Amino acid sequence: MFRVLVTDEVDQEGVALLAAEPLLQVDEMPTLPKDDLLARIGEYDAIVGRSATRISGDLLKAGARLKVVGRAGVGIDNIALDVATSLGIAVINAPAGNTVAVAELFFGAVIGLLRQIPRAADVMRHGRWDRASFMGRELKGKVLGIVGLGRIGSEVALRAHAFGMTVVAYDPYIADERFTALRVRRAPSLDALLAETNVLTLHVPLTEETQGMIGKRELGRLPSRSVVVNMARGGIVDETALLAALDADQLRGAVLDVYSAEPLATDSPLRSVPNLLLTPHLGANTVEAQRNVSRDVCLAVRDALLRNDLSKSINVAGGAGEWGELQPAMLVARRAAAVARAVLADQGMRAVRKLALRVSPDLAHGTGALLAAAAAGVLEGVIETDRLNLINARALAEARGIELSVGESSELGARALEVALAGGMQQLAVMGTAPDGGTPRLTQIGSFHIDVNPRQTLLILTNLDVPGVIGRVGTLLGEQRVNIAEYHQARLAQGGDALAAISVDGAVSEETRRALLDLPDVLSASVVHFRSE
Repeated sequence: MFRVLVTDEVDQEGVALLAAEPLLQVDEMPTLPKDDLLARIGEYDAIVGRSATRISGDLLKAGARLKVVGRAGVGIDNIALDVATSLGIAVINAPAGNTVAVAELFFGAVIGLLRQIPRAADVMRHGRWDRASFMGRELKGKVLGIVGLGRIGSEVALRAHAFGMTVVAYDPYIADERFTALRVRRAPSLDALLAETNVLTLHVPLTEETQGMIGKRELGRLPSRSVVVNMARGGIVDETALLAALDADQLRGAVLDVYSAEPLATDSPLRSVPNLLLTPHLGANTVEAQRNVSRDVCLAVRDALLRNDLSKSINVAGGAGEWGELQPAMLVARRAAAVARAVLADQGMRAVRKLALRVSPDLAHGTGALLAAAAAGVLEGVIETDRLNLINARALAEARGIELSVGESSELGARALEVALAGGMQQLAVMGTAPDGGTPRLTQIGSFHIDVNPRQTLLILTNLDVPGVIGRVGTLLGEQRVNIAEYHQARLAQGGDALAAISVDGAVSEETRRALLDLPDVLSASVVHFRSE
């Protein structure tokens, strides 16, 4: 049974999906004061909320059982993402659910500003008829400059064509094909975009790169009488610089739905500017958007808890393919790394310094998740934490000084991969495959070709290729009541060195390992106990 805390008035349609699961106990509470939430969070495996609840580092550390944080919305600036990642806690948001709501609000607000609709409505409400004071402007023929051509930026671009606007965008992370499909001209730089923009809109996350990206200098590059719109995140536009540009009549007007500090202070100077249209963070405030983001995040939280599906987690490096399709390959990567680490440790290697993953082209879409799985395999049984998982494995490995790398190789067979570890003068590569519809297999350890399913426990023996070794090993394991599932013996040349990969059920004791080493012609014995996935 997993306990889930739902707060911040998340839409009931999503909550109902969680509550319908027999293995989930859902507690709904209003937004709690910080200290109250801190006192309660240790009871829960997951928390789902909106922007009102701050998921601080202290809160995450107090949540000893926490596995998932769900954000019913796009922004995660209220979540200490770095701390969550270090603790192995999945952070899941709902990036697509409010896309249409924000795009529609953009056009409603810009048209309202250009046609002075809010002011005109206020005049009418006060009994006056002042038509001559409200000469407006049209969108047709204007250049719309979009910074960030992601989900929302793309929806804005699509609708802008219907208004007869010319659409230009700046986004160095989006491929040319996407620009072409949206009939959007790519600006080579932010400065180039600003120089020709009549209406500037921002659709980027708040990061170190975007903090204050539209300041005094950038506003000064806009053509006279342009309009600036920020419905993304407060802090992307320098509010002081924006006020100065409006006061100098450099801009025709501006629209803000987000602010550097929310809620906006009652005495904020932003409130007194007539050609600045302010809305109280309404981007996702539609019935449809709230229903969509609630469903999206609650389904993802459910799948993360019950099925270990982390494909929607923003702090695990996944792939473009389906998470389920990658699971067998991730298991092979994790267990190949665990085998290499165990064998090298028994050969006297003190610490792994490099982990290099190679994958076949048909697995290249999942390199991030596969590298995380390999890093987890290296760290199994080495670090003292019960929260080692695909979310924090790479960060924990790098913190221990392990250099991680990943590449694609056409030399590998279909759905195959190789994990190579190195430390000091020692190195070892282990290969495996995860065939479609088949059983994951380890296929090579060092120079020895094998074919074995890495089940609960794998014994790796090296021995001299002489008669009687296999019989003596099998007899000893039988006497120790160790059940053999598979036994694969490989050799490089007759009478030379040989390697045995023995998949067994249950655990193998240190006493049994030492007894194997005492057998004639057995040179080494490594025991790898795999963590259940």
